[in-house]
Amino acid sequence: MVTERGLQVLRAIVQDYVETHEPVGSRSIVDRHSFGVSAATIRNDMALLEDEELITAPHTSSGRVPTDKGYRVFVNHLAQLRPMSAAQRSAIESFLAEPSDLDDLMARTVRVLTQLTGQVALAQYPSFARAHLTHLELVALAPNRLLIVLVTDAGGVSQRMAPLPVEVDEADLALLRARLSALITGRAVSDAADRLQNLLATVDTPNDAALRTLAAIVIDELGEFRQEKLVMAGAATLARREQDFRGSIHPLLEAIEEQVTLLRLMSEMVTDEHGLAASIGTENAPFGLGEASIVASNYAAPSGMARVGVMGPTRMDYPSNLAAARAVARYLTRMLDEDEASR
Repeated sequence: MVTERGLQVLRAIVQDYVETHEPVGSRSIVDRHSFGVSAATIRNDMALLEDEELITAPHTSSGRVPTDKGYRVFVNHLAQLRPMSAAQRSAIESFLAEPSDLDDLMARTVRVLTQLTGQVALAQYPSFARAHLTHLELVALAPNRLLIVLVTDAGGVSQRMAPLPVEVDEADLALLRARLSALITGRAVSDAADRLQNLLATVDTPNDAALRTLAAIVIDELGEFRQEKLVMAGAATLARREQDFRGSIHPLLEAIEEQVTLLRLMSEMVTDEHGLAASIGTENAPFGLGEASIVASNYAAPSGMARVGVMGPTRMDYPSNLAAARAVARYLTRMLDEDEASR
């Protein structure tokens, strides 16, 4: 059994190892922390921590480092989130101010988060699967080429070029716009796609060739709305921190490139009552990311909850990274809420 003092020794080992990147010995703990006991007593506490597999010796020296299990106990029971400084809060607010659109806002979100933490920043896009279409526009670029614009109430915007099998004039364009708008405007994304599929099943005359082409393209775009999407920044930080990983960083780089694994992992992380989550080291082994830790915070979008967070080595500053993810998530929630209120 680990005593209360033993847990405080674990806290000291995690904090000192994260700060110095050097294995932590009993003498160092006595010198750096006010336990009021001898180095021999601290060594006994460390022995109990090692028996519980919370710390380990990386080599034959007297120093110890946290295990993944030790980091988990630290995050769950010992970590105290540090509030953002006034300068950090100001940086977040100014960096996220007045984005041009949702893509710009999400890109800014991960850029500011990687600057705050020095880690790879990850942000899930809000889900548009339950969003409703608020507007469809058709813009003539040529007699047989249109631009289709779709807008949802969750901030999703899609633009797609549509080559037509026939030429259309202004009257034809107005009719096509009216027929498609009547079918999908005000409808949920999934419902709109189903209605267009039914249209394709019933319309097959030569005169409806343009309508069929446009319906098929809109269905394809609605499918894009229903797919989960992730935006990232700071991948170069992995190379600078390569010495912090016990093995290769290539699985992390592959996950960044493919995104699917990271989307699954972030979606399956269990949050606490504050909407915060951490998945540490070997807990990520089923995803092929046993060398990495991810911390995340929920943020609220009009269409539901999504997550923003950071990924890096297990030797990371969990309290600071969780605090940064939480702060950025709160600003992101506020920005999306203000955007919804202005619609």
